[in-house]
Parts: sequence; C-alpha cells; structure tokens
Amino acid sequence: MAVEDTQPLISHLIELRKRLLNCIIAVLAVFLALAYFSNDIYQLVSAPLIKQMPLGASMIATDVASPFFTPIKLTMIVSVFVSAPIILYQVWAFIAPALYKHERRLMMPLLFSSSMLFYIGMAFAYFIVFPLAFGFFAKTAPAGVLIATDINNYLDFVMALFMAFGVSFEVPIAIVLLCWSGITTPEELKTKRPYVLVGAFVVGMLLTPPDVFSQTLLAIPMYLLFEIGVFFGRFYVGKRRQDIDDDTEDGSSSSAP
Repeated sequence: MAVEDTQPLISHLIELRKRLLNCIIAVLAVFLALAYFSNDIYQLVSAPLIKQMPLGASMIATDVASPFFTPIKLTMIVSVFVSAPIILYQVWAFIAPALYKHERRLMMPLLFSSSMLFYIGMAFAYFIVFPLAFGFFAKTAPAGVLIATDINNYLDFVMALFMAFGVSFEVPIAIVLLCWSGITTPEELKTKRPYVLVGAFVVGMLLTPPDVFSQTLLAIPMYLLFEIGVFFGRFYVGKRRQDIDDDTEDGSSSSAP
C-alpha cells in the first residue's frame, strides 16, 4: 500500500482518537463534579421505591462494599447521561465531513431531538412508571413478607427500565428516518397498526422486568409514539431523493466521498 493511501486512514484514526478523548474527558469532568454527591444521587433515584415501602421497611446492602460502590456506579452512569450532548456533538463532528449537504441539514436536528426523546423517556419512567409500579408491588406483597430491597439489585432494575424507556421513546425518530429514506410511507405504516400494537407489547415484554404492569406502561407509550412518528413522517416522505437531486444541482455533492 502506498504511503499516500495510508495518510487518509491515519488522519481519520487521529481524528477518532481526538473525539474519543474529548468524550472521556467530558464524562470524567462530570463524574468528578458529581462524585461528592453520589449518596444524594442514589437517594434521589431510590426515592420512588422508598416512598412506597411500608412503615419500618428499608433498603439493604447484602455486600460489604455495596454502600460505597453502588452510589459510585450510579454516579458514573449519570455522568454518561449528562455528558450525552457533548458525546453526540463529538460523533457529529467526526462524521460531518463525510456527509452530503442534505444529510448534514438533517443530522443536527436529529441528534437534538433523539437526545430530548431519550431524556423524556427516562423522565417518564421516573415520574410515572416507578411510583405506579413500586406502589403496585408493595401492595401485592404476601402477608408476613418484609420488603427489603438490595441497593445494588435495585440499581440494576431501574437502570434497565431507564434504558428501555429511553430507547423506546426513539420510535418517532426511527419512523421519520424510514420515511425520509423512502423505505416506507405513513400510508403503509397505518395498514400495519394491529401488528405494531402487538409488537409494542412483545418489545415491552423483552425490555422490561417480567411483570405485566411494566410491560403495559412501556407498550402503550410506544404505540402512541408510533402514531406521532407516522404523523410527522408524512412531511419527510421520499425527501432524501429530492435532497440528493438538489445537492447535485448545487454541486455540493462533489465534496462528499
């Protein structure tokens, strides 16, 4: 391989290393700022369960190091979530030079809206799903059973729900992309509504803990988000082909690889 051929690859690797370092620095900076408040952060996340626990019940730590490492683990995860806009910007800055003009116009609003939908999904889980689900679990506990949830198991449980709801709230973005690329149309999606409804419950079953309550609370918003995506998707039907033609006429596509 000629030296000239390796230079673009090396420059891409250098740029990739720079963007990854920026992401790591951003996460570490947020983590260092939040580490002192790690116990407070855990108390905030565990509040929906604690409020629903019977009088005299409390959370427990079954491992010796859990009282220290579990809040730290949570703080690191929170640092990644808080740094998400910076991470997404670094991703955008890395791939932007390889995009066409019409793709760059779409990418930034897409990154912003996907971030907001992910945060909204997490907020929905925290403020709506957690109080309802934990209240239901607490009231259905058999007589004589003392609720004492392990702090590490609780963290794994709520993180799984946060991720499930955050990712599921990205449904409108996926539908807009499908319509924009011409893979499907809102009219075709409308004919598949019964299958989508069943699929929402299947996805809810796979992504949430094995209880009907959480599955339903995820499936219903997913279906409503599908309808929102279908509504906005009609503004993007086949738009990718038109944007490519416009870029070709402007001569901007010659700058893309």
